[in-house]
Amino acid sequence: MNDSALPLNKTILHQHHLDAGAKMVAYAGFEMPVSYAGLIQEHNSVRNACGMFDVSHMGEFRVKGPEAIELIQWISSNDAGKLQAGKVQYSCMPNGSGGIVDDLLIYCISEVDFMLVVNASNREKDWNWIASQNRWNASVSDESDNWSLIAVQGPHALAYLQPLSASSGLDEMEYYTFREDAIVGKSAFISSTGYTGAGGFEIYLPNEHAGAVWEALLKAGVEPCGLGARDTLRMEAGFCLYGNDIDDSTSPLAAGLGWIVKFNKDFVDGKRLAKEKEQGSPLLLRGFVLEERGIPRQGYEIESPSGQVIGHITSGTQSPTLGYGIAMGYIQQEFAALNSSVKIRIRKNAVAARVTRPGFLAK
Repeated sequence: MNDSALPLNKTILHQHHLDAGAKMVAYAGFEMPVSYAGLIQEHNSVRNACGMFDVSHMGEFRVKGPEAIELIQWISSNDAGKLQAGKVQYSCMPNGSGGIVDDLLIYCISEVDFMLVVNASNREKDWNWIASQNRWNASVSDESDNWSLIAVQGPHALAYLQPLSASSGLDEMEYYTFREDAIVGKSAFISSTGYTGAGGFEIYLPNEHAGAVWEALLKAGVEPCGLGARDTLRMEAGFCLYGNDIDDSTSPLAAGLGWIVKFNKDFVDGKRLAKEKEQGSPLLLRGFVLEERGIPRQGYEIESPSGQVIGHITSGTQSPTLGYGIAMGYIQQEFAALNSSVKIRIRKNAVAARVTRPGFLAK
């Protein structure tokens, strides 16, 4: 049977989205809200105040046992050995042939208990890959169907979330840490992470608690937001999206993820990536700012000033915050110098653009 013919999964919050009038779309095997009041309003709410997303489609794997860290160190590019209880780490899983199985978050619950948060579209692939690599005394279980995940994002997220929390001090949480807590009396992990570049928290909940927490946040005045705004927000922040900017054919070094590739340990593709670091990647992920009117889209060609095709766009949009076109894409190394001029082919027009680092908002 064709995957497109399979019935779509629904998160526990599905009916809440319908009740709120959300426009629903198919995404990663789920029926998910793409917008409620509209992408621009939702984007601006998160960037300037606070909004929330149902991201319960994400996958959660639990890795436990006396050699859990050995397995995680082997399959992940970052140095998970630095993690202590309550810490979170962004990493990726190299695929053994120079590409990326998935990018993920690693939560250290204890020295023998970790949670891996993976992309929904890669859940089965990730599970099979980890199982194929597990030669240690470590058990791996898929808890994805047990968890709901609500991302409360924006500069005012603390003001909305703290009154609903059982304990004080959310403002003291460092970036990429988490703790056990309760929201409106419901047990949860609260994590100071997110995918928007606007700050905020992510709340991991047993499914039975998700509806009460979602409704409490709605009642408090938090704007519900869909996948459309989530995508424009992450693009403005320069965050890679698996399937667009990184995949099984892209190197983490080429994708600008060298900061999560640590060569002080042995891991899948470690030798291959060390050689690539020494020689340089032929293609590099860069940001692009349009200097003329136009909206760059995935798949559009990048050209040199003389009209030679030198790369392609992997993510692009009209930035709601900045008011002009921004994009991310791979470009040949010799043309990738920052602030150099290129052109992006938008239909029949070659639109002038400037090469930047991914991440388009003022620091």
